Amino acid sequence: MALVDTLEAAWYGDARAPWWTRPLAALYSAVIHLRRAFYHFGWLRRVQLDAPVIVIGNISVGGTGKTPLTIAVVEALRTHGYRPGVVSRGYGGSQREPMLLDDKPDPARVGDEPCLIRASGVPVAVGRDRPAAAQLLLDAGCNVLVADDGLQHYALARDVEIGVVDGTRRFGNERLLPAGPLREPMQRWERLNFRVCNGGTPAADEYPMRLRGQVAMALTDARKQPLRDFGGQRVHAVAAIGHPERFFDSLRAAGIEVIAHPFADHHAFSAAELDFADGLPVLMTDKDAVKCRPFAQPHWWRVPVRAELPAAFFKALAARVDRLSRH
Repeated sequence: MALVDTLEAAWYGDARAPWWTRPLAALYSAVIHLRRAFYHFGWLRRVQLDAPVIVIGNISVGGTGKTPLTIAVVEALRTHGYRPGVVSRGYGGSQREPMLLDDKPDPARVGDEPCLIRASGVPVAVGRDRPAAAQLLLDAGCNVLVADDGLQHYALARDVEIGVVDGTRRFGNERLLPAGPLREPMQRWERLNFRVCNGGTPAADEYPMRLRGQVAMALTDARKQPLRDFGGQRVHAVAAIGHPERFFDSLRAAGIEVIAHPFADHHAFSAAELDFADGLPVLMTDKDAVKCRPFAQPHWWRVPVRAELPAAFFKALAARVDRLSRH
Protein backbone atom coordinates (compact mmCIF):
# COMPACT_ATOMS: atom_id res chain seq x y z
CA MET A 1 0.00 0.00 0.00
CA ALA A 2 3.01 2.31 0.44
CA LEU A 3 3.34 2.84 -3.32
CA VAL A 4 -0.40 3.45 -3.68
CA ASP A 5 -0.28 6.02 -0.88
CA THR A 6 2.72 7.73 -2.49
CA LEU A 7 1.00 7.97 -5.86
CA GLU A 8 -2.31 9.19 -4.44
CA ALA A 9 -0.49 11.88 -2.45
CA ALA A 10 0.92 13.13 -5.77
CA TRP A 11 -2.31 12.71 -7.71
CA TYR A 12 -4.59 14.48 -5.24
CA GLY A 13 -2.22 16.43 -3.00
CA ASP A 14 0.86 18.61 -3.11
CA ALA A 15 3.44 15.81 -3.20
CA ARG A 16 5.64 15.34 -6.25
CA ALA A 17 5.12 12.20 -8.32
CA PRO A 18 8.14 9.86 -8.50
CA TRP A 19 10.38 10.66 -11.45
CA TRP A 20 9.76 7.33 -13.15
CA THR A 21 6.03 8.01 -13.52
CA ARG A 22 6.58 10.67 -16.20
CA PRO A 23 8.21 8.51 -18.88
CA LEU A 24 5.64 5.79 -18.17
CA ALA A 25 2.85 8.34 -18.54
CA ALA A 26 4.29 9.40 -21.90
CA LEU A 27 4.38 5.78 -23.02
CA TYR A 28 0.82 5.26 -21.77
CA SER A 29 -0.31 8.33 -23.74
CA ALA A 30 1.24 6.95 -26.93
CA VAL A 31 -0.55 3.62 -26.44
CA ILE A 32 -3.90 5.38 -25.88
CA HIS A 33 -3.60 7.43 -29.06
CA LEU A 34 -2.41 4.45 -31.11
CA ARG A 35 -5.29 2.30 -29.90
CA ARG A 36 -7.86 4.98 -30.66
CA ALA A 37 -6.36 5.39 -34.14
CA PHE A 38 -6.68 1.65 -34.77
CA TYR A 39 -10.42 1.84 -34.04
CA HIS A 40 -10.85 5.10 -35.96
CA PHE A 41 -9.32 3.70 -39.16
CA GLY A 42 -11.00 0.32 -38.81
CA TRP A 43 -7.86 -1.69 -38.09
CA LEU A 44 -9.60 -2.83 -34.91
CA ARG A 45 -13.27 -3.69 -35.34
CA ARG A 46 -16.16 -2.04 -33.56
CA VAL A 47 -19.31 -4.16 -33.23
CA GLN A 48 -22.60 -2.31 -33.84
CA LEU A 49 -25.57 -4.04 -32.23
CA ASP A 50 -29.24 -3.72 -33.10
CA ALA A 51 -30.16 -1.61 -30.06
CA PRO A 52 -29.11 1.69 -28.50
CA VAL A 53 -25.96 1.32 -26.38
CA ILE A 54 -25.30 3.60 -23.40
CA VAL A 55 -21.81 3.51 -21.90
CA ILE A 56 -21.22 4.66 -18.32
CA GLY A 57 -17.70 5.15 -16.98
CA ASN A 58 -15.02 7.56 -15.91
CA ILE A 59 -11.71 8.83 -17.22
CA SER A 60 -9.95 8.45 -13.87
CA VAL A 61 -9.12 5.48 -11.69
CA GLY A 62 -10.85 4.83 -8.41
CA GLY A 63 -14.46 4.85 -7.34
CA THR A 64 -16.64 7.60 -8.70
CA GLY A 65 -20.11 6.08 -8.26
CA LYS A 66 -20.48 4.30 -11.61
CA THR A 67 -22.48 1.36 -10.28
CA PRO A 68 -25.16 3.37 -8.40
CA LEU A 69 -25.44 5.61 -11.47
CA THR A 70 -25.85 2.55 -13.70
CA ILE A 71 -28.66 1.24 -11.50
CA ALA A 72 -30.37 4.65 -11.51
CA VAL A 73 -30.15 4.87 -15.32
CA VAL A 74 -31.57 1.36 -15.71
CA GLU A 75 -34.49 2.13 -13.38
CA ALA A 76 -35.26 5.32 -15.30
CA LEU A 77 -35.22 3.46 -18.63
CA ARG A 78 -37.60 0.83 -17.26
CA THR A 79 -39.95 3.54 -16.04
CA HIS A 80 -39.83 4.99 -19.55
CA GLY A 81 -41.00 1.67 -21.01
CA TYR A 82 -37.69 0.17 -22.14
CA ARG A 83 -36.30 -3.29 -21.37
CA PRO A 84 -32.69 -2.47 -20.43
CA GLY A 85 -29.86 -4.90 -19.80
CA VAL A 86 -26.40 -4.28 -18.38
CA VAL A 87 -23.18 -5.62 -19.85
CA SER A 88 -20.00 -5.75 -17.77
CA ARG A 89 -16.52 -7.18 -18.05
CA GLY A 90 -17.04 -8.81 -14.64
CA TYR A 91 -13.89 -7.38 -13.13
CA GLY A 92 -12.65 -9.42 -10.16
CA GLY A 93 -14.42 -12.58 -11.30
CA SER A 94 -13.02 -15.67 -12.99
CA GLN A 95 -15.61 -15.88 -15.78
CA ARG A 96 -14.04 -15.25 -19.18
CA GLU A 97 -16.64 -16.46 -21.68
CA PRO A 98 -19.88 -14.48 -22.19
CA MET A 99 -22.47 -15.41 -19.57
CA LEU A 100 -25.99 -14.28 -18.66
CA LEU A 101 -26.33 -14.06 -14.88
CA ASP A 102 -28.98 -16.05 -13.06
CA ASP A 103 -30.87 -14.93 -9.94
CA LYS A 104 -28.08 -15.94 -7.55
CA PRO A 105 -24.76 -15.20 -9.24
CA ASP A 106 -21.44 -16.02 -7.60
CA PRO A 107 -19.34 -12.86 -7.12
CA ALA A 108 -16.13 -14.91 -7.20
CA ARG A 109 -17.10 -16.00 -10.70
CA VAL A 110 -18.73 -12.90 -12.20
CA GLY A 111 -17.49 -10.00 -10.03
CA ASP A 112 -19.09 -8.02 -7.22
CA GLU A 113 -20.53 -5.11 -9.23
CA PRO A 114 -22.49 -7.30 -11.70
CA CYS A 115 -23.99 -9.15 -8.71
CA LEU A 116 -25.07 -5.88 -7.14
CA ILE A 117 -26.64 -4.69 -10.39
CA ARG A 118 -28.38 -8.04 -10.92
CA ALA A 119 -29.90 -7.74 -7.43
CA SER A 120 -31.79 -4.65 -8.65
CA GLY A 121 -33.78 -6.93 -10.97
CA VAL A 122 -32.18 -6.06 -14.31
CA PRO A 123 -30.70 -8.64 -16.71
CA VAL A 124 -26.88 -8.63 -16.60
CA ALA A 125 -24.33 -10.32 -18.86
CA VAL A 126 -20.58 -10.50 -18.26
CA GLY A 127 -17.63 -11.46 -20.42
CA ARG A 128 -14.31 -10.17 -21.69
CA ASP A 129 -15.87 -10.10 -25.17
CA ARG A 130 -18.36 -7.36 -24.40
CA PRO A 131 -20.14 -7.39 -27.79
CA ALA A 132 -20.78 -11.12 -27.40
CA ALA A 133 -22.01 -10.63 -23.83
CA ALA A 134 -24.25 -7.78 -25.00
CA GLN A 135 -25.73 -10.02 -27.68
CA LEU A 136 -26.88 -12.40 -24.93
CA LEU A 137 -28.95 -9.55 -23.50
CA LEU A 138 -30.55 -8.85 -26.88
CA ASP A 139 -31.35 -12.53 -27.24
CA ALA A 140 -32.98 -12.37 -23.79
CA GLY A 141 -35.35 -9.61 -24.94
CA CYS A 142 -33.56 -6.40 -23.91
CA ASN A 143 -34.00 -3.45 -26.27
CA VAL A 144 -31.48 -0.99 -24.83
CA LEU A 145 -28.02 -1.85 -23.47
CA VAL A 146 -26.07 -0.16 -20.69
CA ALA A 147 -22.32 -0.88 -20.49
CA ASP A 148 -21.01 -0.51 -16.94
CA ASP A 149 -17.47 0.94 -16.83
CA GLY A 150 -17.07 0.80 -20.60
CA LEU A 151 -15.69 4.16 -21.74
CA GLN A 152 -12.28 2.73 -22.60
CA HIS A 153 -13.60 -0.49 -24.22
CA TYR A 154 -14.13 0.57 -27.82
CA ALA A 155 -14.94 -2.83 -29.35
CA LEU A 156 -18.61 -2.28 -28.46
CA ALA A 157 -19.94 0.61 -30.56
CA ARG A 158 -21.90 3.08 -28.48
CA ASP A 159 -24.54 5.72 -29.06
CA VAL A 160 -24.43 7.59 -25.74
CA GLU A 161 -21.49 8.15 -23.39
CA ILE A 162 -22.00 9.15 -19.75
CA GLY A 163 -19.04 10.05 -17.55
CA VAL A 164 -19.07 10.42 -13.77
CA VAL A 165 -16.43 12.14 -11.64
CA ASP A 166 -15.87 12.25 -7.89
CA GLY A 167 -16.82 15.83 -7.04
CA THR A 168 -14.39 16.03 -4.15
CA ARG A 169 -11.22 14.65 -5.74
CA ARG A 170 -12.17 15.63 -9.30
CA PHE A 171 -9.31 14.74 -11.70
CA GLY A 172 -6.47 15.40 -9.29
CA ASN A 173 -3.39 16.76 -11.04
CA GLU A 174 -4.99 15.94 -14.44
CA ARG A 175 -2.05 13.81 -15.56
CA LEU A 176 -2.18 10.38 -17.17
CA LEU A 177 -1.33 7.19 -15.30
CA PRO A 178 0.87 6.64 -13.41
CA ALA A 179 1.90 10.30 -13.00
CA GLY A 180 -1.75 11.12 -12.34
CA PRO A 181 -5.11 9.36 -11.98
CA LEU A 182 -6.33 9.74 -15.58
CA ARG A 183 -7.08 6.81 -17.85
CA GLU A 184 -7.55 9.21 -20.76
CA PRO A 185 -6.68 12.87 -21.38
CA MET A 186 -8.98 15.62 -20.09
CA GLN A 187 -10.19 16.35 -23.64
CA ARG A 188 -12.06 13.04 -23.49
CA TRP A 189 -14.24 14.38 -20.68
CA GLU A 190 -15.35 17.28 -22.83
CA ARG A 191 -16.44 14.97 -25.66
CA LEU A 192 -18.89 12.94 -23.56
CA ASN A 193 -22.63 13.31 -24.14
CA PHE A 194 -23.43 13.59 -20.43
CA ARG A 195 -21.14 14.54 -17.53
CA VAL A 196 -22.16 13.72 -13.95
CA CYS A 197 -20.54 15.03 -10.77
CA ASN A 198 -20.88 12.82 -7.69
CA GLY A 199 -20.83 15.11 -4.67
CA GLY A 200 -18.88 18.34 -4.41
CA THR A 201 -19.71 21.27 -6.65
CA PRO A 202 -20.49 20.40 -10.28
CA ALA A 203 -19.23 22.48 -13.18
CA ALA A 204 -21.75 24.39 -15.28
CA ASP A 205 -22.01 21.57 -17.85
CA GLU A 206 -22.28 18.74 -15.29
CA TYR A 207 -25.33 17.14 -13.70
CA PRO A 208 -25.12 16.85 -9.89
CA MET A 209 -25.45 13.43 -8.26
CA ARG A 210 -25.80 12.52 -4.58
CA LEU A 211 -25.56 9.07 -3.04
CA ARG A 212 -28.13 8.63 -0.28
CA GLY A 213 -27.83 5.84 2.28
CA GLN A 214 -30.30 6.13 5.15
CA VAL A 215 -30.99 2.53 6.14
CA ALA A 216 -28.82 -0.34 7.40
CA MET A 217 -29.90 -3.87 6.51
CA ALA A 218 -28.70 -7.06 8.23
CA LEU A 219 -26.80 -9.56 6.12
CA THR A 220 -28.25 -12.63 7.85
CA ASP A 221 -31.98 -11.85 7.92
CA ALA A 222 -34.63 -9.25 7.06
CA ARG A 223 -33.82 -6.80 9.86
CA LYS A 224 -33.35 -3.17 8.94
CA GLN A 225 -33.06 0.05 10.86
CA PRO A 226 -32.40 3.70 10.17
CA LEU A 227 -28.72 4.49 9.85
CA ARG A 228 -29.14 7.28 12.37
CA ASP A 229 -29.86 4.62 15.04
CA PHE A 230 -26.13 3.85 15.00
CA GLY A 231 -25.39 7.48 15.88
CA GLY A 232 -23.11 7.85 18.88
CA GLN A 233 -21.93 4.23 18.60
CA ARG A 234 -18.55 2.82 17.66
CA VAL A 235 -18.69 0.56 14.62
CA HIS A 236 -16.27 -1.22 12.35
CA ALA A 237 -16.68 0.22 8.85
CA VAL A 238 -15.50 -1.98 5.98
CA ALA A 239 -15.08 -0.81 2.40
CA ALA A 240 -13.36 -2.42 -0.58
CA ILE A 241 -14.30 0.23 -3.11
CA GLY A 242 -12.34 2.66 -5.25
CA HIS A 243 -12.58 5.47 -2.68
CA PRO A 244 -13.32 3.94 0.77
CA GLU A 245 -13.12 7.28 2.54
CA ARG A 246 -16.35 8.38 0.90
CA PHE A 247 -18.20 5.56 2.69
CA PHE A 248 -16.51 6.29 6.01
CA ASP A 249 -17.36 9.99 5.72
CA SER A 250 -21.02 9.18 5.04
CA LEU A 251 -21.17 7.20 8.29
CA ARG A 252 -19.44 9.97 10.23
CA ALA A 253 -22.00 12.41 8.82
CA ALA A 254 -24.68 10.27 10.49
CA GLY A 255 -22.95 10.75 13.85
CA ILE A 256 -21.32 7.30 13.91
CA GLU A 257 -17.89 6.75 15.46
CA VAL A 258 -16.04 4.92 12.72
CA ILE A 259 -13.22 2.39 13.08
CA ALA A 260 -12.19 2.39 9.43
CA HIS A 261 -11.04 -0.73 7.58
CA PRO A 262 -10.22 0.17 3.95
CA PHE A 263 -9.39 -2.64 1.53
CA ALA A 264 -8.33 -2.66 -2.09
CA ASP A 265 -11.13 -2.29 -4.64
CA HIS A 266 -12.88 -5.64 -5.38
CA HIS A 267 -11.07 -7.33 -2.48
CA ALA A 268 -12.14 -10.96 -1.90
CA PHE A 269 -12.91 -11.12 1.82
CA SER A 270 -12.39 -14.01 4.19
CA ALA A 271 -14.29 -14.49 7.45
CA ALA A 272 -11.09 -14.07 9.48
CA GLU A 273 -10.47 -10.58 8.07
CA LEU A 274 -13.78 -9.36 9.50
CA ASP A 275 -13.50 -11.11 12.87
CA PHE A 276 -12.77 -8.09 15.05
CA ALA A 277 -13.49 -10.04 18.28
CA ASP A 278 -15.22 -7.21 20.12
CA GLY A 279 -18.89 -7.62 19.18
CA LEU A 280 -19.20 -4.11 17.73
CA PRO A 281 -21.49 -3.69 14.71
CA VAL A 282 -19.82 -4.09 11.32
CA LEU A 283 -21.13 -1.80 8.58
CA MET A 284 -20.15 -2.31 4.96
CA THR A 285 -21.12 -1.19 1.47
CA ASP A 286 -23.68 -3.08 -0.59
CA LYS A 287 -20.94 -3.99 -3.05
CA ASP A 288 -18.93 -5.69 -0.30
CA ALA A 289 -21.97 -7.38 1.23
CA VAL A 290 -22.56 -9.53 -1.87
CA LYS A 291 -19.18 -11.20 -1.19
CA CYS A 292 -19.63 -11.56 2.57
CA ARG A 293 -23.09 -13.15 2.83
CA PRO A 294 -21.82 -16.78 2.84
CA PHE A 295 -20.04 -16.23 6.18
CA ALA A 296 -22.01 -13.25 7.55
CA GLN A 297 -22.63 -12.72 11.26
CA PRO A 298 -25.81 -11.33 12.88
CA HIS A 299 -24.10 -8.02 13.78
CA TRP A 300 -23.01 -7.32 10.18
CA TRP A 301 -24.97 -4.70 8.27
CA ARG A 302 -24.93 -3.36 4.74
CA VAL A 303 -25.71 0.24 3.85
CA PRO A 304 -27.32 0.45 0.40
CA VAL A 305 -27.10 3.77 -1.41
CA ARG A 306 -29.26 5.30 -4.09
CA ALA A 307 -28.05 7.75 -6.71
CA GLU A 308 -30.16 10.89 -6.87
CA LEU A 309 -29.95 13.10 -9.98
CA PRO A 310 -32.13 15.91 -11.32
CA ALA A 311 -35.14 14.95 -13.43
CA ALA A 312 -33.62 16.97 -16.29
CA PHE A 313 -30.83 14.38 -16.62
CA PHE A 314 -33.19 11.45 -17.04
CA LYS A 315 -35.46 13.43 -19.35
CA ALA A 316 -32.56 14.37 -21.64
CA LEU A 317 -31.25 10.79 -21.65
CA ALA A 318 -34.67 9.31 -22.43
CA ALA A 319 -35.18 11.79 -25.27
CA ARG A 320 -31.88 10.75 -26.82
CA VAL A 321 -32.70 7.04 -26.50
CA ASP A 322 -36.14 7.67 -28.00
CA ARG A 323 -34.55 9.24 -31.07
CA LEU A 324 -32.13 6.33 -31.43
CA SER A 325 -34.89 3.75 -31.07
CA ARG A 326 -36.93 5.30 -33.90
CA HIS A 327 -34.04 4.97 -36.36
